[in-house]
Amino acid sequence: MKTQPLVIALGGMIAMAAAMGIGRFVYTPILPFMADALALTKGQSGLIAAANFFGYFVGSLIGATGFLRGDPRTWALGGLAASGLTTGAMALTTSIPAFLVLRFIGGGASALVMVFASAIVFDRLAAAGRSTLSHLHFSGVGLGMSVSAVLVSGLAAGHIGWAGLWVATGTVTLAAFAAVAFMFPRGVGNRGGDVGHDDGGTPPGTAAEKSFDRRIIPLVLSYGLFGFGYVVTATFISVMVRQTPSIAPIEPVVWLVVGLAAVPSVAFWAWIGRRLGNPASIALACLVEAAGVAATVSFDSAAAVLIGAALLGGTFMGITAVGMMTAREMSLGDPRRMLAMIVCAFGTGQMIGPAFAGYVAEITGDFTAPSLIASGALIVSAGLAMTLTARPPGKITRIKLPG
Repeated sequence: MKTQPLVIALGGMIAMAAAMGIGRFVYTPILPFMADALALTKGQSGLIAAANFFGYFVGSLIGATGFLRGDPRTWALGGLAASGLTTGAMALTTSIPAFLVLRFIGGGASALVMVFASAIVFDRLAAAGRSTLSHLHFSGVGLGMSVSAVLVSGLAAGHIGWAGLWVATGTVTLAAFAAVAFMFPRGVGNRGGDVGHDDGGTPPGTAAEKSFDRRIIPLVLSYGLFGFGYVVTATFISVMVRQTPSIAPIEPVVWLVVGLAAVPSVAFWAWIGRRLGNPASIALACLVEAAGVAATVSFDSAAAVLIGAALLGGTFMGITAVGMMTAREMSLGDPRRMLAMIVCAFGTGQMIGPAFAGYVAEITGDFTAPSLIASGALIVSAGLAMTLTARPPGKITRIKLPG
């Protein structure tokens, strides 16, 4: 029986909630408990986060370049299983090298889910004429973040330690695996071709595939700075709250605010993009996010931190999605190479951000300086995005891209 588009979209939402909202981002609410119990330094905390983002970078690049062949359903479910297992396995060790390996694998697994679950959802919704349901798919990230925030704060209130928090969230991800396996029936990812096949008919390696609008260069730079700018606060906001006595009581809810704000963000910023253009949407979202990042460290106020958390959650997934849409629009033929370029930039920024912030915070004593630097990076990112609207489309530039 043919699977309904709504079921496919809900399956994608659950997959994104588990692999991205939980598997990728649950480290943020668990980190304060780990840091206290294991006496992790800020530098070590940042390095563990960077390992996950490095894994995500590698996994995204492999997926975007079409290196993996075969059934997208198999890769998406495999990524979900690996995400759940590596998340739960964090409870089995206290070794920093082991944490680095597990978070690296988990990051790669979450990227595979993002790439292949999205491919399934977008393909099936487009074929059914229900592409607008893709926003439901993306809302899963914020939903997963919200679920993890409630789960972590509830279990912590019951005196469950950091290891139990990893086991619980890993178990939720494995439960999601079972649900997605049911909602993505066998054959749902197959349309007679391999992963990443472009039905548009442009054979890999043609001149058209190796051409692009030269404006992709400022977009790549903007996307890289965005990756650096958002990830500092997205990694350390719970730690920052715990370390500030006047606002410490809001720790159980601050990550929930980020997650809830992320749920409608892709639909909202895509709507802005349809009216003002995608570059303007990216630029405006970066400026809003810059204000939110700065607010979390500029005011010793619970209200300011919660507003900053909402601004962060309400923008980062929107920028991610609209940036990918813009890269696709600038590509000719198979868009994977253009997506790979911005994935590289974004992943590089994400990797640098947590390690940089952790070591600077060790020197300065808090996260004020790295957060303000991140806010400045977001402002520059907005300026670069706006250059895409300041001139007509660039001439098609032919270059030799890898592969």
